[in-house]
Amino acid sequence: MHVDAVILAAGKGTRMYSSKPKVLHEIGGKAMLAHAINAALSLEQVSIHCVIGYGAEQIKQHFQKAAKPVQCNWVLQEQQLGTGHAVQQALGAINTSTPDNLTLVLYGDVPLIKSATLQALLGRANKNAIALLTLQTPTPAGLGRIIRDQQGKVLAIVEEKDATDAQRSIQEINSGIMAIPSARLAGWLGKLSNNNKQDEYYLTDIIAMARNDGCDINPLVSMDLMELQGVNDKVQLASLERHYQMNTANELLKAGVTLRDPARVDVRGELNCGSDVVIDVNVIFEGAVSLGDGVHVEANTIIKNASIGNNTRILAGSIIDGATIGSNASIGPYARLRPGTVLHDEVKIGNFVETKNAILGKGAKASHLAYLGDAVIGAGVNIGAGTIICNYDGVNKHQTTIGKNVFVGSNSVLIAPVTLADNAFVAAGSAINTDVPADALAVGRGKQRNIAGWKRPVKSPAKDQ
Repeated sequence: MHVDAVILAAGKGTRMYSSKPKVLHEIGGKAMLAHAINAALSLEQVSIHCVIGYGAEQIKQHFQKAAKPVQCNWVLQEQQLGTGHAVQQALGAINTSTPDNLTLVLYGDVPLIKSATLQALLGRANKNAIALLTLQTPTPAGLGRIIRDQQGKVLAIVEEKDATDAQRSIQEINSGIMAIPSARLAGWLGKLSNNNKQDEYYLTDIIAMARNDGCDINPLVSMDLMELQGVNDKVQLASLERHYQMNTANELLKAGVTLRDPARVDVRGELNCGSDVVIDVNVIFEGAVSLGDGVHVEANTIIKNASIGNNTRILAGSIIDGATIGSNASIGPYARLRPGTVLHDEVKIGNFVETKNAILGKGAKASHLAYLGDAVIGAGVNIGAGTIICNYDGVNKHQTTIGKNVFVGSNSVLIAPVTLADNAFVAAGSAINTDVPADALAVGRGKQRNIAGWKRPVKSPAKDQ
């Protein structure tokens, strides 16, 4: 059996009050449409068709630029004439010639749908049966109602604007997600009419058609409102974000991670943790992050696309982006590690130290107030407070190489390109722009002069206006 997943994502999202297409707004650091695509990709033997309209090029570019580009058939719905019309646009790409094939209809603004739910739904569909995902809710307003007969069999779906007062009292609603026998889909879509109060072609109308054709309607009833919640405004977006984050936090807790406050940790990507990891409050993880055994992350820290080794401690207020950190290291507080930073075991990066494209060997340390850019720094090096590496000449960037066990005194400037060989020593306050041999002391200071009786400048008297 092959599944064609048709994801409807053509709407503008007027109530989002944004120039960005609605399906590109994010939950957990990923576009809502990406969540729906990932859920569909978890299925076996599946092809993805995304029906897009408003901001179509913006949507395609978003996914083409992704770290892992999605294999997706983009289908344009130039006019948004309803869900049935949207599925019609994808019909030419769906394999309708094999009786057992199924078409799974999903929505780009329903981001929290679970793979297990889709598997269960597909299990209820076949060449003679539509599987329909419904929801029991005490607040059905605005949604299509499921109409059943006295034996409980589904007869039809009625949209709220077309429903009677009695039908509006029904608390079982349509999620919009369904699995349809592909071979019969074209015939039903061809019979759709827009004779309703919204002048739209409703996909839901095929349910009554299928019943009349002797096709079974097999509902899967859910009680999980948040899983099936669509997003129409920023209030719903924020609500789903909190739900997603709490679910993620609960999974981390179940895996043994200590969270000082599960409500104050955000995971906006993929986080993998070893054993005995401790995460304090107001910590944000973005992209792909890996924390080894015994890692401790203190409060108010941001970690993005980083790998951190065993027993390393990230102190409060640090920002780590695109860095690889070894074991038993200490970072911060208030350190900033930028992309290309590689820290080996036992490295110490202290408060107000910034690194970029810097490799620090085992046991190297820069304890405070330093900038290390485009540098290869050997094991056991000590970088004094106030030291900066001048890696940029206004046009090009240049590399600085520092050997093992080098000591750089406080308030020094290393002007790249320059090499400091093993065991070199730089006197405090030096400006170094030539190579320093091994075991040598480099003193790069101007000669001090003391001028007796020097008068400080004073402000000039204010001129008359």
